[in-house]
Amino acid sequence: MKSFLNYIAEIFKGIWSLLTGMKVTAKYFFTPWRNVTQQYPENRDKLVFGERYRGELVMPHNESNEHACTGCGICELNCPNGSIEIISKSIMTEEGKKKRIIDLHIYHLGMCTFCNLCVRSCPSDAISFTHSFEHAYWDRKTMTKVLNQPGSKIMANVKE
Repeated sequence: MKSFLNYIAEIFKGIWSLLTGMKVTAKYFFTPWRNVTQQYPENRDKLVFGERYRGELVMPHNESNEHACTGCGICELNCPNGSIEIISKSIMTEEGKKKRIIDLHIYHLGMCTFCNLCVRSCPSDAISFTHSFEHAYWDRKTMTKVLNQPGSKIMANVKE
């Protein structure tokens, strides 16, 4: 008799679990204006992204082609899978001090896990993630990007 009651109780637990899941489905079925699914590619202009969405790493430059990267390499060290590569060189300043400048700031998009460790660790806030999301390429070589623009230099007010 006890096993029969346990059997009936398990049936009711299963039905209750099914109804709980169906409640969520019914809520979205009867209120379609609340749905979070966005139609793509029809409405590319109206797509809404969360504030923490990470698309592609960029290095912002101002109108004078200057950036805030000092070439310290902290972002490269903190990247867990090596998707950032900084090639820098040292030059002598007019005061006789050595100064590091970046030659290339290479970003391998295909290796990036979008963990944001590089952005959070950058002391000069020189890099950031955009909301770009279309990263389908025919060739892997196009997924390797140089973040600093040709002829760019460091901003004058950035501390090293």
